[in-house]
Amino acid sequence: MSWLPDDFVHPVHVPVPTTALHLRPIREADTALDYPAVMGSRKRLWEIFGPAWGWPKETMTYEEDRIDLLRHEKEIAAHQSFNYALLDEEETAILGCVYIDPPERTGSDGEISWWVVDDLADGEVERALDALVPQWIGADWPFQRPRYLGRDITWQDWLALPHAS
Repeated sequence: MSWLPDDFVHPVHVPVPTTALHLRPIREADTALDYPAVMGSRKRLWEIFGPAWGWPKETMTYEEDRIDLLRHEKEIAAHQSFNYALLDEEETAILGCVYIDPPERTGSDGEISWWVVDDLADGEVERALDALVPQWIGADWPFQRPRYLGRDITWQDWLALPHAS
């Protein structure tokens, strides 16, 4: 059985309330926007995601990011996992990402995490995204037990959980 219903249709455009921003599935073509966003916030992102995902490496190249985004694009098309880019209206900048993944650890049916670029950390945009994501997941995704990594469980506690079978 898949982690999502066969007839599930993933959202393709999600406005972020109180901002001029939106979420949409990331694509390989976004590499020119994604690479500076990730590498410009790399140190903080490593503190968040590094222990669990080994990402983003200090030495990550543009080509490695492009390959990673191509993988994400293919996984989205196959409904294996989802990476949504946080974009401005004109889609000239990626300002963060939201990840929606099948459960890697026991106790949930979907694992969700997100980030914003350093310039937006602890500000209005991050607060708007923090408010949106759980509401959006509850309204538009078929999860009964979503887990918000780094939010309702620390990354360290998540890593200590048994692997999902």
